[in-house]
Amino acid sequence: MAATDAAPGPGGVRVTARRARTRARLLEAAFGVFAAKGFGRVSIEEVCEAAGYSRGAFYSNFDTLEELFFVLYEERAELIAAQVTGALAARAGDTDVASLVERVTGVLLLERDWLLIKTDFLVAAARDPRTARTLLEHRRRLRELIAERLAEVAAERPLPEVLGGAEGAAHAVIAAYDGVTTQLLLDRDVEHARVWLRQLLLALLSADGPR
Repeated sequence: MAATDAAPGPGGVRVTARRARTRARLLEAAFGVFAAKGFGRVSIEEVCEAAGYSRGAFYSNFDTLEELFFVLYEERAELIAAQVTGALAARAGDTDVASLVERVTGVLLLERDWLLIKTDFLVAAARDPRTARTLLEHRRRLRELIAERLAEVAAERPLPEVLGGAEGAAHAVIAAYDGVTTQLLLDRDVEHARVWLRQLLLALLSADGPR
């Protein structure tokens, strides 16, 4: 397909390569603006200026700033889910907890700009049921991916009983990630956050931990 050809987009709408590039550039620019100023403090004009486009370019791709924010969040959330899926699928049959933790913490996104946007989305979700459903669905999918892999681990070597099985362990993994990333927002120490997350998950998931 030539660069100028149109391809089917969401809902069957034809999307040209040029329009796809414009959309991607708007999303990239919005990511930086949202991270710097916070959702709710950003205007369409600011996003357009950062992307180098007019308001017309914006409205040819998004109806509202809220729609762009949703798309931005969902794209990054799907990327994280794909990264975790890849890490969990690597070396299928490996039930060593330390190896599993090493792979997952190696790919989990600990990018402060993304965490700022994610926090904005969480605050929006706390006030809006529609946004909450989007966030809860993403967290459910991620939790199920982790629980499925932990169930394989538990079949070979027990998880701490206090966690209540693979599903409970998956909840604990996500809670640990939430806690570590909250600290990261404040101290900005990415390397420490990754090390601390690795140590915390090992302590949570090792069978010789507290029962």
